[in-house]
Amino acid sequence: MDFENLGAQTHAPPSCAHAIQNENIIHLDHLTKIFPSKTKVVKAVDDISFDVKKGEIFGLLGPNGAGKSTLIRILTTLLTPTSGTACVDTFDIIKDPEQIRGIIGVCPQNGTLDTELSAYDNLEFYGKLENVDDAILEDRIWELLEMTGLSDRAMVPVQTFSGGMRRKLEIVRAFIHKPLILFLDEPTIGLDPESRREVWQQIAHLNAAETTIILTTHYMDEAERLCQRIAFVDRGRLIALDTMENLRKLIPAGDLLEIGVEKIDERVVSKIKEHPLVNSVNVLEQRVTISVTNGSQVLPAILAVFDEYSLPILSISIHSPSLEDVFIYLTGKKLDSGTENAPAPGTRGRRGL
Repeated sequence: MDFENLGAQTHAPPSCAHAIQNENIIHLDHLTKIFPSKTKVVKAVDDISFDVKKGEIFGLLGPNGAGKSTLIRILTTLLTPTSGTACVDTFDIIKDPEQIRGIIGVCPQNGTLDTELSAYDNLEFYGKLENVDDAILEDRIWELLEMTGLSDRAMVPVQTFSGGMRRKLEIVRAFIHKPLILFLDEPTIGLDPESRREVWQQIAHLNAAETTIILTTHYMDEAERLCQRIAFVDRGRLIALDTMENLRKLIPAGDLLEIGVEKIDERVVSKIKEHPLVNSVNVLEQRVTISVTNGSQVLPAILAVFDEYSLPILSISIHSPSLEDVFIYLTGKKLDSGTENAPAPGTRGRRGL
């Protein structure tokens, strides 16, 4: 079967203007992307449907290889879907790629600056590619350089910049034509903590100008800090989508106990599950995560179980559910563990929207 040409045969909805409701700016309808090979067929994007609201920072969260970047490449018209379709504003990704490219900005994961040119020259070159009016281009360049705190280094070659400075320049470069939607693919990967915080401030500033931002990341703190809504993607599928507050509610109410061990005994897991205040037990590598209704009340009974089976405990912590806890609860693996790991014992394997 000719998978690559299936996308061209995909039927778009009757009208993207109809599909995009007042509060939405992106609409995905059963989007699928298949990459065939001699040994197997890989579904990089597997029947995904959702909407993105105007003006929000929308997070695509998942491990490396989950399909986030493939999804972004489809929405930015760099790839054709195998089946399904999507609307970006009132334009169809298959029928109207040129119109879509005029209203979006894209900052890819890998750096694409010309490091031999200055910051000013990089912005000027990209502004001309985006057909920014010459009458306003210079003012626009200085506005963006001021936004990034790089105006004093405008004429300095980019090769002298730190990683954080380069990343901030790349982000505003994608915004030089004031797009309606800005796609940021892993914008802070490889940056030090201070540079990451500076990039976060810049993203929030751009969003304050009513720019819709699609952010792909595998950093939990980044998604929690920036995103109004978060979509979990794993193995090409959408497994959950909601606000941070509602995603936390997917885990049964209560605290999370995390117990570090050298090894685990299934008899310990079984006995812990029998406690009336224990909601669920997940085992991942050398960590046992226990959802409980009252952590301080249940902890002595749980420790007694470990002691009964002479199982040494390396560490103990009690906390409220985080995004990573939600992801582990839904998939049985850490966010940064990749897509090839099988679910750990005790995993719920739950999916939901």
